[in-house]
Amino acid sequence: MPARFTDQTALVTGAGSGIGRALALAFADEGARVVVAGRTAATVEETATLIRKEGGTALAVAADVTRGEEVRGLVRRAAEEFGGLDVAVNNAGVFLGGTPLADLPEGDWHTLLDVNVTGVFHSLQAEIAQMRRQSGGGTIVNIASNYGAHLRTSGVAAYVASKAAVSALTRAAALDHIGEGIRINAVSPGPTATTMSLRPGETETDRAARVSTTSPLGRVSTTDEIAAAVLYLASADAASVIGADLVVDGGASA
Repeated sequence: MPARFTDQTALVTGAGSGIGRALALAFADEGARVVVAGRTAATVEETATLIRKEGGTALAVAADVTRGEEVRGLVRRAAEEFGGLDVAVNNAGVFLGGTPLADLPEGDWHTLLDVNVTGVFHSLQAEIAQMRRQSGGGTIVNIASNYGAHLRTSGVAAYVASKAAVSALTRAAALDHIGEGIRINAVSPGPTATTMSLRPGETETDRAARVSTTSPLGRVSTTDEIAAAVLYLASADAASVIGADLVVDGGASA
C-alpha cells in the first residue's frame, strides 16, 4: 500500500512509550515527519531515535500537556521545523484507579482531570489555532478509552469521568471546526499490551489469563492495532468521518 502520510507532519503527545510510541513509529512508517512529544525528554528522544534509525524524520520535544504555554510552544516548534501541522494525536494520559469514589484522594481527581481533560483541551486549542492558519486544515485524533462513555467498572470513577469528557469534547470540537477544514475524531482503546493495563503486582502472564476470561476477543489489543485505528481516522480514507469515537477493545463494551 502507498504511504498515506508522505510529506505530512504528524504530532503525537505521550509518545515516549506504549501506544504513543507505536503511533509515532506507525506515522513515520507511512511517510510522515513526526513530532514526538512527552514530559520526559529522554523517552521521547528514544522514540525519535528509533524513527531515525529506520530512515524517518523525527523531532523530539519535551512538553507537559497540563501547561498551556508549553503546548503552544510545542505546536509552534512543529510548525517552524516542518512548515505546518497536518495531523495531531492527543494521546498523553494517566490512569489512577482501585479506589471507591468516596475514598479518592482529591489530588488524584485533579491529576486525572488536569492530564486527561485539560491536557486535551490545551492541545486542541493550540493545534486548531495552527491548522486555521494554513491551507488545507488538518486532522486531529484524541485518545479516549472504552472506560468512560462506553463502559464502567468499580474503582475507576474519576478515570471514567475524565475519559467520558474526552469523548464528549471530541464530538463538540468536531462540530465547531469541520467548517474550517479541521476534522476531529477519537479512538477509545480497551486493555492494550502496555504497562498501563497491568494491575498492581500483575505480570503480563497474569494479565493474559485475566483478559482471556473478561474480553470477548480473549486477549489484549496490540499497540499496532490501536495505531491502525488512529491512522485510519487521520487519513484521507476517513474523509467523511467526523466526531466519531472508534472503540478498539476486543468487544468488551459491545
